[in-house]
Amino acid sequence: MSALSDDVFEVTHTDGSARAGVLRTAHGAIATPVFMPVGTVGTVKAIAPDDLADIGATVILGNAYHLYLRPGDELVARHGGLHSFASWPGAILTDSGGYQVFSLSGLRRIREEGVEFRSHLDGSRHLFTPEKVVAIQRNLNADIMMALDECVPYGADYAYTERSLELTTRWAERARAAYPAGTAANLLFGIVQGGFFRNLRSRSAEEICALDFDGFAIGGLSVGEGKAEMHDLLSHTAPLLPRDKPRYLMGVGTPLDIARGIQAGVDMFDCVLPTRNARNGTLYTSLGKINIKRKEYAEDDNPLDPACDCYTCRTFSRAYLRHLYTSKELLSFRLNSLHNLTCFLRLTREAGKAIQEKRYAAYLAHIESLYPDEAGQ
Repeated sequence: MSALSDDVFEVTHTDGSARAGVLRTAHGAIATPVFMPVGTVGTVKAIAPDDLADIGATVILGNAYHLYLRPGDELVARHGGLHSFASWPGAILTDSGGYQVFSLSGLRRIREEGVEFRSHLDGSRHLFTPEKVVAIQRNLNADIMMALDECVPYGADYAYTERSLELTTRWAERARAAYPAGTAANLLFGIVQGGFFRNLRSRSAEEICALDFDGFAIGGLSVGEGKAEMHDLLSHTAPLLPRDKPRYLMGVGTPLDIARGIQAGVDMFDCVLPTRNARNGTLYTSLGKINIKRKEYAEDDNPLDPACDCYTCRTFSRAYLRHLYTSKELLSFRLNSLHNLTCFLRLTREAGKAIQEKRYAAYLAHIESLYPDEAGQ
């Protein structure tokens, strides 16, 4: 596979700190800001690839930890990579698996070489090094690969956070050395950490951005802190990242979190929230959130969201969606997930249009009005 051109990312419009642009990958151009549906094990739960294409998804996520353990990254490589294996023609970003490994707590041990852990599936022992994580993601042939980092738990003290930051930087240097810039068309992103200390965030951004990564992620947020603290750290960190490289906020979040992240200058977002909440009956609409299991919808013949043109809203009533959910029918998962993903994808598309038209402040105010329970946080 040949390397991409140097013109990987371009900011085309700005409105304050908010940016709209285009990220070019080996499997297509991605308009930013963008929401990326999460397909942890090579599938977005309850959603087929043609569903994703129909609602305008251009990039999805896979997870190196889960795919390494099952079915195995080498097996995926023998089947032509994750795009071919999963029949997904668009772009794929793979997380390094660092967050999953570190969430294992008592089942893992961190050392300079990497992190040793026991599989959550069968207890077998494994070692993730920065080099191995890159190799796994290259076997998957991800368009965007993430460097191995340590995700610091919320509440970690300054000394621990500083040591962790230093380790993440050394691991990032090794990942970049294992996969030099321009090697092939797989892009490699570095991850800024630093916990909940502004000066450590600044230091991490300086050290990680000094490496020649194709893009930069902000990690370690939405791990138990309050909304105000998260947005404060995000607003501090995002402007420290290079203006000419894509910025990715990992694992965040609600529609309002995404809208505020865009205001801070972030380009890329992912979260399991739309599909997880869909399976729990919480749906996002142009009028705010609704819980489809509520009795008030039992005889409601209106579409779920009259302003939405997704298959769910074009075809079924709220009463039928409630019936599916209360009957525990599997179709409920698909229809609810299809709608929620459509809502999140529309959010970032409309945000991009608002940036182009220099009216992003008004757009953010509109999103805040839909979620008054979050807007004051």
